[in-house]
Amino acid sequence: MSETGNRLRKLLESPNFDPQTYVKQLSQQSDGDRDLQEHRQKIQNLADETAQNLKKNVYKNYRQFIETAKEISYLESEMYQLSHILTEQKSIMESITQSLLSTDKDETSKEMQAAFPKETEELKQRTLTSLLEKVEGAKNIMDTPGRHLVYNGDLVEFDVDNMSPIQKVHAFLMNDCLLIATWLPNRRGTVKYKYNALYDLESFAVVNVKDNPPMKDMFKILMFPDSRIFQAENSKVKKEWLEILDETKKNKASKDKHKKEEEVPMSPVRAEVSTNPFDIDDDEPVDSENTVDLSLEWIQELPEDLDVCIAQRDFEGAVDLLDKLNEYLKDQPVTPKEFTNTNRQHGAHFDSNNLLDLFFFLEEFGGQSTKACELFLNNRAAAVQTAIRQLRIEGATLLYIHKLCNIFFTSLLETAKEFEMDFAGNTGCYSAFVVWSRSAITMFVDAFSKQVFDSKESLSTAAECVKVAKEHCQQLTEIGLDLTFTLQSLLVKDIRAVLQSYKDIIIEATKHRNSEEMWRRMNLMTPEALAKLKVEPTEEMRSCGISFQQYTGDDCWVNLSYTVVAFTKQMMNFLEEGLKLYFPELHMVLLESLREIILVAVQHVDYSLRCEQDSEKKSFILQNATFLHDTVLPVVERRFEEGVGKPAKQLQDLRKSTRPVRINPDSTTSLV
Repeated sequence: MSETGNRLRKLLESPNFDPQTYVKQLSQQSDGDRDLQEHRQKIQNLADETAQNLKKNVYKNYRQFIETAKEISYLESEMYQLSHILTEQKSIMESITQSLLSTDKDETSKEMQAAFPKETEELKQRTLTSLLEKVEGAKNIMDTPGRHLVYNGDLVEFDVDNMSPIQKVHAFLMNDCLLIATWLPNRRGTVKYKYNALYDLESFAVVNVKDNPPMKDMFKILMFPDSRIFQAENSKVKKEWLEILDETKKNKASKDKHKKEEEVPMSPVRAEVSTNPFDIDDDEPVDSENTVDLSLEWIQELPEDLDVCIAQRDFEGAVDLLDKLNEYLKDQPVTPKEFTNTNRQHGAHFDSNNLLDLFFFLEEFGGQSTKACELFLNNRAAAVQTAIRQLRIEGATLLYIHKLCNIFFTSLLETAKEFEMDFAGNTGCYSAFVVWSRSAITMFVDAFSKQVFDSKESLSTAAECVKVAKEHCQQLTEIGLDLTFTLQSLLVKDIRAVLQSYKDIIIEATKHRNSEEMWRRMNLMTPEALAKLKVEPTEEMRSCGISFQQYTGDDCWVNLSYTVVAFTKQMMNFLEEGLKLYFPELHMVLLESLREIILVAVQHVDYSLRCEQDSEKKSFILQNATFLHDTVLPVVERRFEEGVGKPAKQLQDLRKSTRPVRINPDSTTSLV
C-alpha cells in the first residue's frame, strides 16, 4: 500500500475521526470534481482491501469457530449432567432430613397423645357429616357404620402423561377409604365440591414423587391399572399426607386382621362362596374323600417350577407343566379351588403380586384372554413410557434420537414377538395389539417432536432424525407390523412447518444477496479455497452432477457470481434434506417450495439482464443465467424425480419458461 493510502487508513482509524469535518475540509481543498472522484476511489480501494482482509480472517479462523462451537456443546452437555447429579444429591439430603424430622415428630405425637385423649367416635363422625354436606353426590358415604374423618385438604391433580395441571380437588381421608371431590366453579349455597371418586384404602398404593422443579410436592395414587398424581400446597403438607395415609392404611389392615381372627372360631361354616379365585380362606376344611394324592415330588415342586418358567418368560414350558398336571387330575373329582387349598397345605404358593402370574392365570385357568391381553399391554405401555422418561437428554440431538428409537422400537418388537407367542391361539386379541401399537407410536412421536421440532433444530439435523426413525420403523415389518403410515401421519404437520420455515429463510437470504449483487466474478482469495470448490461442492452436488470445474481457471477467480454459487449450494442442500423428510403427503409442499426458491433467483437474473447497460457485465450475467438453466435446474428436476418417483411437472414448466437466449449485448431482451 502507498504512503498516501497508509495516511488515509490511519486518519480513518483514528478514534477522534469526524466524518463531517473531514468532508468539509476535503471539499475546501479540492480543485474540482476530478479530485473528489480520485479521493472517492482511494476510499473505495481501502474499503475493498479491508473487506478482503476480513474474508481472509474468516476463512483462517473458520475451523476454530467450528471446534469452539463443538466444545461449547460438549460443555453444555456436561453441565446439564452435573446439574442433574447435584439435583439428585439435594433430593437425597432432603429425604434424609425429612426422615430425621419424621422420627422426632413421631416421638412428639406420642407425647401429645398421652397428654390429650383422642376425640370420641361420635365427634369424628359429626365432623365428617358436616364436611360431606358440602360435597354434591356424597350423601350415601356416611351409611357405613364407624366411618369417620381422619384428614382432609386441597390438592391439585396433574396429568400422568404430560404432567400438566388438570383440576383442583379436595381430598377426604377416612378411616377406611379416600374420597376425591372436585371444586365446583358455580357454588350453590353450602355445596362447594362435587363427588369424583371413592377408593377403598386396600385398593391403592401411595408413592412419593421425587421433586423435579417446577414439578414438586407431588405424590401418586396407584390403582391398578390406573394412577393419579396430586400436588400438595407445600412440602410440609405433602409430608403430612404421606405419613397420615400410610398410618391410616396400617391401622385399617391391623384392625381387619384382628377382626378376622375374632370371627374365625365363631363361624365354622362360611355363609357365602366367593367367585374370586384368589379369595380363598386358609382355614376352610377340606373334604378328605375328594382330596387327591399330591405328595408326589413333581407336584409339590410344581408351583416353584411355574414361578421359574414365568420369570424366564418360558410360557411354553409353563403350559407343558400345567398340561401334565391337568392330565393327572383329569379323572379326579377336584376343583381348582380345592387344588389350591391342598397345595397350600403342602406349603406350595403362587405369588399373586407378580403381574405375569396374574396374566398367566387369567389366560390359562380363567379363560379370560381379553383381560389377560389388556393386562399385558397396559404393563408393556407403562414399561415403555418409563423407559422414555428415564432417557437422559444429551447435548447432541441426533445422539438422543438414536437412543430413543433404539429403546422404543426394540421394546415394541419384543412386545410383538412375546404377544404373538402368548396369544397364538386367540386371534381376536390381535386387533387390540394393533390399537395399542398405534397409541404407543403416538407416545414416541410426542417425545421425538419435543426434542427435534420444538427445539428448532437445523434442517439437516431434523432430516437425519426423521431418517433414523423411519429406518427403525421399517424393522417392524419383519413381524408383519407396518406402522410407517401412522408414523408419517403423526410427523407430517411438523415436517411441513419445518420445510416452509427453511424455504422462507432461503428466500430471504437469496433476496439479501441479490440486493448487494455487483455482477463480478467470484474471488476465492487462495488456491486452497479454489481447489476446495472444485472438489468439494458437497457430496450431494457431486452425486447429482453439478460441478464448478469448467468455470474455474488457474488463478483464484470463478467465472460465476458469488450470489449464484451460494444459491446453488443452498438450493441443493435444501433439496437433499427435503428428500430425506419426504412423505407422499408432502409432495406438493416440497415441490412448491423448490419452485418458489428457484423463481427468486431466476427473476433476479432476468431483471439484471434487462437493466444492465454495460455489454461486458451483460455477457457475464448471461453466463450465470445459462449455468442456472442448463446445469442447476435439470439436476434439481432429475434429482427430485429420482427421490420421489414422480415427474416434477411444475419444475419442467419453470425451466421451459426461463430459457435464456443468445442476446445482442445492446438489446434489452433476455428471457423467452
